[in-house]
Amino acid sequence: MRSIWKGAITFGLVNVPVKVYSATEDHDISLHQVHDKDGGRIRYQRRCEIDGKIIEYDHIARAYDDGDRTVILTKEDLSSLPEERSREIEVVEFVPSEQIDPIMLDKSYYLEPDSKSPKAYALLRKTLESTDRTAIVHFALRQKTRLGALRVRGDVLVLQSLLWDDEVREAAFPALDEPTRVSSQELDMAMSLVDQFATDFAPEKFTDDYQEQLRTLIEAKLAKGDAMDTDETFGREPGEGDGGGEVLDLMEALRRSVDKSRSGSGSSGSGSSSSGGSGSSGSKSKSKTEATDADDDDSANDDSGSGSTKKAPAKRTAAKKPAAKSAAAKTPAARKSTKAS
Repeated sequence: MRSIWKGAITFGLVNVPVKVYSATEDHDISLHQVHDKDGGRIRYQRRCEIDGKIIEYDHIARAYDDGDRTVILTKEDLSSLPEERSREIEVVEFVPSEQIDPIMLDKSYYLEPDSKSPKAYALLRKTLESTDRTAIVHFALRQKTRLGALRVRGDVLVLQSLLWDDEVREAAFPALDEPTRVSSQELDMAMSLVDQFATDFAPEKFTDDYQEQLRTLIEAKLAKGDAMDTDETFGREPGEGDGGGEVLDLMEALRRSVDKSRSGSGSSGSGSSSSGGSGSSGSKSKSKTEATDADDDDSANDDSGSGSTKKAPAKRTAAKKPAAKSAAAKTPAARKSTKAS
């Protein structure tokens, strides 16, 4: 890893020199735009509207326009601001860790001690661990003043930038103001279903299915040419993913999910396959129960416009990866038997 910034954590008269590293990275396959007719690369050019010339990045400045006048801000102007020159991660307070709402968490950074003696670094780390507190810090990075949370992860101090309070939207939905009655039977059934799926979180067992499928598609096209289509690559069966299936009410969906989960967990071998099948069926039932909400949510984020109604069920089904794998492992006869049950 390469450090992106150097500075020092300061609290009181204590100074802890550190190097800052990005703690996360993007694993998505890199794609670029081309002309669909001839495959020619599409590139963006920074062209000046006055003289029509393409401008090199070194000669591009920023500007603010108030409607009547334009103020040009050069890189030198921006770097001269006091906050931009600051190399301090200033601790402003220590708060109980549970008081930080996860919705405010933004990007994460690792902090490495940057001095001959890491004693001050170790002292701060042990202090945060012993008090179960998180340090709220103030710092400037990449031409932005930021609020951050300084906490411990293993032996490393982690700095997580926080969204400002006015950057978090208020969730005001009229539907939530309507009184809704949940019966004790429904609650008990839902809690029973939760118990069936209860476990400890292990992030390493989850994978990005879309990226894996995209890589499979790319490899297939490289091997067989552009004529290879998605259905042929992944062997999708007719009618799969078309949103079919009966519509169940909430209580019925919960009851069936609990019953199938219980029957699947009570045996081994073929029983685990049955559990996988029931998980998939339960997912489909839930998708149908909440179809309207899912469609509204996807349509707001889909640029294509027409594909939103199919995306919601597919996305929910993909979330239950163990179920999908179990179903795929069955023989055709076993699949028919499961569907019949």
